[in-house]
Amino acid sequence: MTSPASHLLVIGECVADIVRTDGAPDRVHPGGSPANVAYGLARLGHPAVLLTELGPDADGRLIRRHLESAGVVVRAAEVARTPSAVVRLDGQGRAEYTFDIGWTLPPTELPAAPAAIHLGSIGAVTEPGAAAVLALVERWRDRVPVSYDPNVRPALMGERAAAVRRVERCVALSELVKASDEDLGWLYPGEPVEAVAERWLALGPAVVAVTLGAEGALALTAAGRRERVAAVPVAVADTVGAGDSFMAALLHARAAGEELADCLAEAVTAAALTVSRPGANPPSAAELAAVLERRRAAGAR
Repeated sequence: MTSPASHLLVIGECVADIVRTDGAPDRVHPGGSPANVAYGLARLGHPAVLLTELGPDADGRLIRRHLESAGVVVRAAEVARTPSAVVRLDGQGRAEYTFDIGWTLPPTELPAAPAAIHLGSIGAVTEPGAAAVLALVERWRDRVPVSYDPNVRPALMGERAAAVRRVERCVALSELVKASDEDLGWLYPGEPVEAVAERWLALGPAVVAVTLGAEGALALTAAGRRERVAAVPVAVADTVGAGDSFMAALLHARAAGEELADCLAEAVTAAALTVSRPGANPPSAAELAAVLERRRAAGAR
């Protein structure tokens, strides 16, 4: 399958999320942070290509159908089995993950220039595949903008100091970086999120955005701007995929040339819609536009 013109290339893992709650049967959802970002972009009408790995199994077929149903072009190296994660939800819908995953992406060349590249999570820091990801990004970073979301998974990150070095290498390759306050809390225990964002800006990005859960989100820029937006209040079904929906909407709004504060507002709204329903189920362009219009009419950013 050929890639669409002006597509955003997302690189990283697909994961079958096995959602487990007490007293209920397991539910399997297509997941994986980069896969969710690609899906969220396509739901917003943004051409997206996902460079990933999939097994020739039922989970792999489920994930491929899911992605392609939204219009994502899937370029997948075949592996023996599709990665999976058991997702346990607490009483507030917060997710904890237990992974069965590897990442072995081979060296890859692109058949066409993307409009931008997004990398993140396990695929950006887990060897041996991370070497292929970073080599590809290094070849293209002077020609197209790069974005990064560490989406930290402590169980897979190994020793903290080494993990920080790997994450900071990805930060230094990127023009836009997004992380959660929980990510930063694990990487840099006890340090204020704004101090970490400033440190990351010094490595080279133009923008660092941080999600703050119920407190909304903030962004700092290399030019000295600071923007902060409040969260959109919703009843939480679960938090699966919320950060990925935020990332997809942020990338989509940035590509459209919107002001930073408006980009953040769209991103927190997309995340709110996602947490209001089970699984990594990001909004369509029409859903997001309708909620944004209602909020603007009510005087909210």
